[in-house]
Amino acid sequence: MLSHTSVVGVILRIAYVSTYPPTHCGVGEYTRMLVAAMKSVNSNVTIYVLCDENCGEERYDSYAGAYVYPTFKKRSSSYDSILNQLSRIGDVDLIHVQHEYGIFGSNDSILQALIKAKSESLVKKVVFTLHTVQHPLYGDKESLDFQRRLSYADAIIVHSYLQEFEIQQQGVDPIKIYRIPHGTLLNPFLGAPRFKLIEQLGIKGENIKGYIMTTPGFLRRDKGLDILSEALEYLRRRGNTDMTLIVAGELRDKEVLSFLDYASKYVNVIVLERYLSNEEILKLIALADIVMLPYRDKLGMYSVSGILHLSMGSFKPIVGTRVPRLIELYQFAPRLTAPPRTPIELAKRISWVIENYDYAVNYMGYMYGYAVRTQWLRAARKHLALYQELLSI
Repeated sequence: MLSHTSVVGVILRIAYVSTYPPTHCGVGEYTRMLVAAMKSVNSNVTIYVLCDENCGEERYDSYAGAYVYPTFKKRSSSYDSILNQLSRIGDVDLIHVQHEYGIFGSNDSILQALIKAKSESLVKKVVFTLHTVQHPLYGDKESLDFQRRLSYADAIIVHSYLQEFEIQQQGVDPIKIYRIPHGTLLNPFLGAPRFKLIEQLGIKGENIKGYIMTTPGFLRRDKGLDILSEALEYLRRRGNTDMTLIVAGELRDKEVLSFLDYASKYVNVIVLERYLSNEEILKLIALADIVMLPYRDKLGMYSVSGILHLSMGSFKPIVGTRVPRLIELYQFAPRLTAPPRTPIELAKRISWVIENYDYAVNYMGYMYGYAVRTQWLRAARKHLALYQELLSI
């Protein structure tokens, strides 16, 4: 078990390898929030972010308290540029990769580069966070080979029990696996007047009526908006009250727009088709009555939803599906989850929340407690405790 009692004041030099804003990527947003929390916990930590080539110019990010260096090309076959940057910085204690297959590909080039960095004494310890763990059913042999080789790292962080046991079953040394839940940001906009939130989000107030539901995040097919559209049709045909669905995010699959056109026949639909910052997402969730996460996960992929953690820090009812990405919702509020790809079952959960709204808010109490326990400051302390433990070995 990690000790969290002595992380304040410890002098460390840490390098993160990750995407980073302004790159539009959930992993980059995660890294920035983690780094900012880490600096709040321990101002003696010096942090370098070795980011993708699209993350802007070399700079000091005053919000997060990190030095940012555009360093690597996404999905590259070689990451020697990271070694060059480490040599330039000098005296880095620990390097931590925020790994996602969409960033680094399925091969083990990033692992090989960091093993080399350690052998050349450019770093003392190597840590990976796996934002996605792949199961053999996904059918990517190369990614499975990479996951098995992760025992060469000093520590592997995952966010859920599913991820932890999956990589353990694939042969990763159990003593090197650490489960640290995804951080949660408590919503600072919950007390803001609704009209101000509407104005700041660029929404016309006269377009909103009835219960406000929102589905924030990238507009992709795996977000299950087709299932939600069918569920809303079912509700409307059975005489449910007026509803407004606000869908907001950068478009990744054009097919999603046809689902929203279909939904607009039955409920009021507002689409904000643009990338939203975390602040804008929090404002949107503060505006909403219900957060809708009707996800459909790809077979053989285990991850945890960052949007879920933004949502549960807003103390609103969340209706979702029973998929690996939302395992924490299923764990703490199972009554508000439906099997994936079942629009009628999803509609029943929405109807129950609308008809029993105050009770639904109270029912989410366990989820709210989990949100408080997983605040970013707590996640940062757990990371710092792990770093200190590794460096003392």
